[in-house]
Amino acid sequence: MTDQFTRQAQDMLAAAKEARIPENVQAFAEDSVAKTREAYGKLSSAANDGAKAMQEIMLVAQAGAKSFGDKWLHTATVNAEAAFDAAEAMARAKTVPEMARLQATFVQQQLAAASAQTKEFFDLSNKIGRQTLESMNAAATKTFEQLKSVG
Repeated sequence: MTDQFTRQAQDMLAAAKEARIPENVQAFAEDSVAKTREAYGKLSSAANDGAKAMQEIMLVAQAGAKSFGDKWLHTATVNAEAAFDAAEAMARAKTVPEMARLQATFVQQQLAAASAQTKEFFDLSNKIGRQTLESMNAAATKTFEQLKSVG
């Protein structure tokens, strides 16, 4: 029985060595590989572009956060300096009414400054948000266009 199995296996291998793949099957396989390679190339390109776009979005957001932080530090410094200047002026006051006037002036100035600073922070936040969203929108639009071409 083992000899018979061995002969059958050898016969099948010999027949397989002589067997030909039909040309239409070869052409279909080659075409499928080419189309798959092309689709992969487009998808790979879209993925790379998407990663670059994410980096750009992060850089825009990071720059915005740095700008906001710098503005906050500047504002805190300006406010601290104003408080020290006011404290020095009040310390040199000769009378209670003079000290009260200096304190009232300082409070009025700080309220005006706080209003202006709040507006500046609001405007800066809007600008940062708009820039970040514009970057995200541009990246999404580009990615969708690339993916449509893969179709």
